[in-house]
Amino acid sequence: MTPRLVADLEPPYYTAVFTSIRPDAPEGYAETAARMNALAQEMPGFLGHESARTPGGIGITVAYFRDLESLDAWRLHGEHRAAKAYGREHWYDSFSVHIGKVERSYSFERA
Repeated sequence: MTPRLVADLEPPYYTAVFTSIRPDAPEGYAETAARMNALAQEMPGFLGHESARTPGGIGITVAYFRDLESLDAWRLHGEHRAAKAYGREHWYDSFSVHIGKVERSYSFERA
């Protein structure tokens, strides 16, 4: 499967940038990440996400939302909250979240 970037979104929209440090393959992480991905895609206003992780354990996930209400609905979703609490307790050495409003956006893709 060829990786695809989230592109061609019409601003304004919002991002949640989640940066983390965690071990490479903690037990249960992949299953929970897949479940959170499926849940997020069902949320009204969710526009997509991109993720990357270094071999040293630094990860960055950027999630895109149409508006702050959509982003807050995701933040407050019960299953998402439970996964965040579990991750804080069992998976992550540290993490940070940054919320931003995108006012301009452009992309490039080689034909």
